[in-house]
Amino acid sequence: MNTHDLVAFVAVVETGSIVAASMRLNLTQPGVTRRIQNLEEMLGAQLLDRMSKPLKPTAAGHEAYEQGRRLLRMLDDLKAGVANDGVVRGEFRLGLTPFLSEAGLSAPLDAVRAEFPALSVRVVSGWSPNQVERVSRNELDAAAVCLPDGAAPPADLVADDLGSQPVVFVVARDTKIPRTVDLERLSQLSWVINQDGCGFRDALKRSFDAEHLPFTVAVEALDSELRLSLVARGLGVGLVTPLALKRSAFRDKLKPVAARDFNPAVRAWLVHRPPAGRLARPINLFREGLDRELQALCRA
Repeated sequence: MNTHDLVAFVAVVETGSIVAASMRLNLTQPGVTRRIQNLEEMLGAQLLDRMSKPLKPTAAGHEAYEQGRRLLRMLDDLKAGVANDGVVRGEFRLGLTPFLSEAGLSAPLDAVRAEFPALSVRVVSGWSPNQVERVSRNELDAAAVCLPDGAAPPADLVADDLGSQPVVFVVARDTKIPRTVDLERLSQLSWVINQDGCGFRDALKRSFDAEHLPFTVAVEALDSELRLSLVARGLGVGLVTPLALKRSAFRDKLKPVAARDFNPAVRAWLVHRPPAGRLARPINLFREGLDRELQALCRA
């Protein structure tokens, strides 16, 4: 097998097009196409659905991608192991959920870049369930995610528990509602919340469904400060971390509300597939830095 052909195939799957893959690899488009054809001939299977836009792997292509990424990582590990200088090189694909972006993209990322200057770090943002799946499929090397308290990552992944992260409900300050309510009272309000795909939103909805209570979404928005501005204007009830509420420009226009017999929280995890190989040190350094940042945020 020509590993260059495999690299080209992986690039097409991850970028979704021949054009984007050629730009990533600094090759011509016909050159990338030839490499994909070579790999298909060698494996005796069609690996890409060429009718789909963006390009997607076939069933055989999915298997080839997962096995191929694993093989390329092993080759990177081999190169790093026999290199005389001991420098960690290659790519580090790191997933981050929006909830942890502020903490993860500060000191922890800076520490990794400073300690491993030859390592190319690529950060991918996305919701936690999707990030966990991408780690399982070898599309990401590691991911910092948040899951509802009580949930845990898949058993086949290495998962470092970074602790529970509190979340509070907020409404507009002039909303006629007590500071402590039950879920039924909260269900009478509309929600200003993350877009569908957020693990905590799904868990919250399940809690309301279990009590046969409505869960009505008024506005979906990714940006935390935008959501708080909408809550402050009276559009509904929102979720926010204590620190984000403390730092928000709208904090004086918001009122925290406690839910009786319901304590919202998420638990942060850093997950990766075993073994980490050459990326063990960068992953561990990022985990330690993120853990420190989260502990500091909880004390703030």
